[in-house]
Amino acid sequence: MNTDAFNKQLIEAFGDGARVLDNGRGQLTLEVPAGSWLETARALRDDFGFEQLVDLCGVDYLGYGQDEWETRDVTAEGFSRGVDALGPGRFRWRELPEAGAVENRFAVVVHLLSVSGNRRLRVRTFAPDEALPMVPSLVEVWNGANWYEREAFDLYGILFEGHPDLRRILTDYGFTGHPFRKDFPLIGNVAVRYDEDRQRVVYEPVAIEPRVLVPRVIREDSRYKADEIDQAADEAAEQAAEGGSDRG
Repeated sequence: MNTDAFNKQLIEAFGDGARVLDNGRGQLTLEVPAGSWLETARALRDDFGFEQLVDLCGVDYLGYGQDEWETRDVTAEGFSRGVDALGPGRFRWRELPEAGAVENRFAVVVHLLSVSGNRRLRVRTFAPDEALPMVPSLVEVWNGANWYEREAFDLYGILFEGHPDLRRILTDYGFTGHPFRKDFPLIGNVAVRYDEDRQRVVYEPVAIEPRVLVPRVIREDSRYKADEIDQAADEAAEQAAEGGSDRG
């Protein structure tokens, strides 16, 4: 079955509130409402042959489409690049970023594989409530989603309704916040160190300030090649002018 035929089949099966997106490289994304998430997953497994869940992850669209790097006005030598503003993760607490024009902030994305049909599919849903993002758990459809959903909960704070054991899996037991959220500071909320006098790990306020590490980038492209060509032309013109004056 080609991509167009499969696309049409998905629309016919999940057309009510769902849509199919094509990135132009043959990778289809089926986007469904959170209320149809579990039902869609079960249909994709039973009716479309997607017997394997390859991956599940969370996404935070806060700041989506915003660029903090300014690359138009760069130095002629091709070094560095400018930071235009404080992007997600680098902010002052009184300037905490907000979702703004982003209609749906938190999403859950799964990548499915059909071994029998030799086909892959990306499926996405958005949590309807930004303050308390929640979608149904897929553990009863693909048991392998268990730890993936725990990871998405730990890093993004997305809740999975019906999960048998939803708790943190990567961060410490006493960790505060969700580190992959775009409004989580890159320096963290607290500093952790081992205190020799107390002989235990202690938590303290963060003492460092957010900073941007700008890499040194050497560019070799047409902009600088053009400068070299212009310089060579100027030198040739000067040499020609000097040669003409000598003959005169």
